[in-house]
Amino acid sequence: QVQLVESGGGLVQAGGSLRLSCVASGSIFSIGAMGWYRQAPGKQRELVATITAGGNTNYADSVKDRFAISRDNAKKALYLQMSSLKPEDTAVYYCNAWIDSNRKIQLYWGQGTQVAVSS
Repeated sequence: QVQLVESGGGLVQAGGSLRLSCVASGSIFSIGAMGWYRQAPGKQRELVATITAGGNTNYADSVKDRFAISRDNAKKALYLQMSSLKPEDTAVYYCNAWIDSNRKIQLYWGQGTQVAVSS
């Protein structure tokens, strides 16, 4: 059973910083691309940032130059360093990952972690 567990969310003032973590566990042969998505109340889930197994990154325009995605393959972990946070960054943040488990590659999602930014 593969699981992704996020942590690090919370309440922060505008201009502040948070670091989200996502750790994969279970029967994992390999992990491919990973990403962070977010969903604000009443809105659709949207891409925040992605990172390939080789470390190539991609960001939504709204977070470019403020957020940094990284991964530690040895720890099976994904991170999102968020700086200069704005009230519009308030959302539930989800990580996902393409994982080869028992020779079957699937996209897995975490349960989400709440980020709230006050003005």
